[in-house]
Amino acid sequence: MERTLILCWFLLLCIPMAYGGYYSKTESRVSNLRKVTNLRFFFHGILGGENTTAVTVAGANSSLLGPSNSIVVDHAPLTVGPEPTSKTIGNAQGLEVFAGRDTTTVVVYLDFGFTEGELNGSSISVFSRNPATETERELAVIGGRGKFKLAEGYALLKTIFISNTSLVVEYNVTVIHY
Repeated sequence: MERTLILCWFLLLCIPMAYGGYYSKTESRVSNLRKVTNLRFFFHGILGGENTTAVTVAGANSSLLGPSNSIVVDHAPLTVGPEPTSKTIGNAQGLEVFAGRDTTTVVVYLDFGFTEGELNGSSISVFSRNPATETERELAVIGGRGKFKLAEGYALLKTIFISNTSLVVEYNVTVIHY
């Protein structure tokens, strides 16, 4: 009986040590030094035609709600210059939800994936309210991958050109990352 009690006490003392072994001391895999990267590129949206980059996937049937109540899926090129023939450095993929009664406002989720140079394979994600009728506006950078892990920051947008079938928007992005 005495041996059984000693064995039980011994086992009870070993259990916390066994459970305590499933983790180790927390060590950060992220450098303590934050970096700031400034990016400048141009978003080219083509609305209709052979090379369309934006497709409406849902919209309101009621004319009472106004023309700007729709959801658009984007897959648009990013270039180094405002001309359509400029070098492509990546693409933007995501959703835009057009809403608003008095003014066109777009809730934007876009992932900017870079396919050239030092940033190849990296991306940043923005998610924010975009007052589309304003010439200059700001979006929040909420994350990233590759060289932009744990990214945050902001993107300043300026509409360079807009027509019924296309638009060009300049992005000046400040990304804070590790």
